[in-house]
Amino acid sequence: MTDLSALRGANADRWAHAKLTRASDFTLVAQRLAAPKAKARYLAVAVRTGVPWFVIAVIHDRECSQSWTGSLAQGDPWNKKSVHVPAGRGPFASWEDAAVDALVNCPPYAARNKDWSAGGRPTLLEQYNGLGYANGGRPSPYVWAGTDQYVSGKYVRDGVYDPNAIDRQLGCAGLILAMAAIDTSIKFGVLAANDNVPRVVARTGQLVVPPHPDAAPAKPSITNPAPGSIGAWIVSLFKKAA
Repeated sequence: MTDLSALRGANADRWAHAKLTRASDFTLVAQRLAAPKAKARYLAVAVRTGVPWFVIAVIHDRECSQSWTGSLAQGDPWNKKSVHVPAGRGPFASWEDAAVDALVNCPPYAARNKDWSAGGRPTLLEQYNGLGYANGGRPSPYVWAGTDQYVSGKYVRDGVYDPNAIDRQLGCAGLILAMAAIDTSIKFGVLAANDNVPRVVARTGQLVVPPHPDAAPAKPSITNPAPGSIGAWIVSLFKKAA
């Protein structure tokens, strides 16, 4: 069984040192993934699942080259019952519904993940593709292809590993790095929790985007008085009265 804690540590180290070896290729795909219309659809799924939108985007690209007719789970058409693993999913009413099902109800259950740190992100993505590389102490091309953290080695079919084969598809880590260079809303905080993941408040339906953990604290105001101030005391009286 794979030691996920050790894998997170290894992936955190890879993330800290990773450099793109195919920068122009990454930029072209990153521009497509971070385009406003695509980002809006990824954000809609992020709100419903808690998975960062840019993580959803790179899974979409790896699984079906960002086809909006393909499911996030395995690339099968979402308007039909899937035949590839995970099989038997669907049909769904929309790409978004299929994506939510993939993230919530299918392994590795990305919506349950609470660690979106430098080690947590790539480890979740690696689990999405399988832990065969980790079990052999190798970097997963699904995550690291196109960076200096990966040279060669690929499962060319189920259970068959070829150390000389090279995965030419762009890896998830490099895609996220390239997207972050284009879209400044993608930030990687020091917390091992969701980084700026939007959520919906169930009672009001309000969309809330948490502040980035590295952001400067909000300035005190009438609605946000400084702790211990007279304003904070007055606000506490109103809360008690309510």
